[in-house]
Amino acid sequence: MASSLPLTFNQAVRGVAEFIEVAIHTILYVRQVYPPDLFVRRRKYDTPVYQSRHPALNEYIAGAVKAVTDELALGTVDKVVVVIKTADEKPLERFVFALRNTLQVESYNKDTSVEGAISPAALGQYFRSFLVKLNMIEAQLGQILLDDLSFAIILELQDDKAPSATHAKEPPPWIPASTPDTTSGAADSAELHMIRAVDTGIINLALAVQESEYKLNLEREADAKGKQKAT
Repeated sequence: MASSLPLTFNQAVRGVAEFIEVAIHTILYVRQVYPPDLFVRRRKYDTPVYQSRHPALNEYIAGAVKAVTDELALGTVDKVVVVIKTADEKPLERFVFALRNTLQVESYNKDTSVEGAISPAALGQYFRSFLVKLNMIEAQLGQILLDDLSFAIILELQDDKAPSATHAKEPPPWIPASTPDTTSGAADSAELHMIRAVDTGIINLALAVQESEYKLNLEREADAKGKQKAT
């Protein structure tokens, strides 16, 4: 069966990009960036996932992921970051997809199975475990007890390169990110939690979530007020 053969380069790129898109929708649902009724429950990788029903939101996510796919095919991606922010643009959490292409493949070989790579079926099982952990992330991070949240998708390329894959109209062009939204803008006191990692034999993927200094300070202030009320 084809699903038991090792991944091709193009399968790895498409598979990782598709997972990132599914994960972004799930992050927005589990972190309650938008109301739950904006999402519909579906199944992917043999596990429940949540997908936005808002056309403009879906278009933004799909356009960003298409651009990520193009850069991933070139091997230039370092990180894809989903940053959740307050109404006044202060970062609260950064979900960081760290990516690394582990080999170069000639264009004529990109649809040929790569020796030593995992199979598409095995990749799907890894992605299932990523999503199971994402769906339980609130137990680790707690709820975000703020209204009017927003988010952005940040593409960080290797060696601070500019995106090089270009198209006439689609996806929309990238704009420079605000430094506080990026991983380099995180304070030393930010806390990083690893979620899951996989080495496909072609592309390494690790997913982690970073709680910002601002969020941690808000939680400390809330805890201090709660203790004062209790005494």
